[in-house]
Amino acid sequence: MAYDLQEQDQLDAFRAFWNRWGNLILGVLTVILLATAGWRAWNYWQQKQSVQAAVVYEQLSAAVQAKDISKIKQASGELFERYPATVYGSMAALVAAKAYFDAGDLKAAKAPLQWAVDKAADPEYRMLARLRLAGVLLDEKAYSEALQALNVPDAGAFAAAFADRRGDILVAQGQAAQAREAYQQALQKAGDANALRPLIQLKLDALGGA
Repeated sequence: MAYDLQEQDQLDAFRAFWNRWGNLILGVLTVILLATAGWRAWNYWQQKQSVQAAVVYEQLSAAVQAKDISKIKQASGELFERYPATVYGSMAALVAAKAYFDAGDLKAAKAPLQWAVDKAADPEYRMLARLRLAGVLLDEKAYSEALQALNVPDAGAFAAAFADRRGDILVAQGQAAQAREAYQQALQKAGDANALRPLIQLKLDALGGA
């Protein structure tokens, strides 16, 4: 009988607890389950997007090999429109731009690079796109725009390359003193193992810099 009374007390205590906190507990569990389901669905969607983008990127690569500008435009455009958040969108921008540049179409080369500057998911791709865009603008003799493309607070791992490209633009503008400063900055930012160092030093020496 004592056991039955003790069991009844426990049931009463549980009922009182549940009456007070049951709805909150169910609400929290529902949120957790929904969040877990959402996370899994998001991961599945991202994986699906990546797989589909990879197929289109293969088509782009084949078009580049064949130098088929029409198919390059089609495949890269599909990646930009349908899969901008994947790494393949960023890669496509750089690949398509190079194909256009190699074909001598500087105007077409700028468009995918500008897309990458504005929309690439990875900041390193955005920086690399800026660097290459500045190079295309330099070839077009659009010096002010080229310098503007390099105008960022922090170029990170591309700091030496940005300074080097800035020096190239300043040389093209006939501003030797400013170009020398840019090349000196490039050397300071380049590590000892940086492949740019010999080329930067060669440019600096050509300007009479120590």
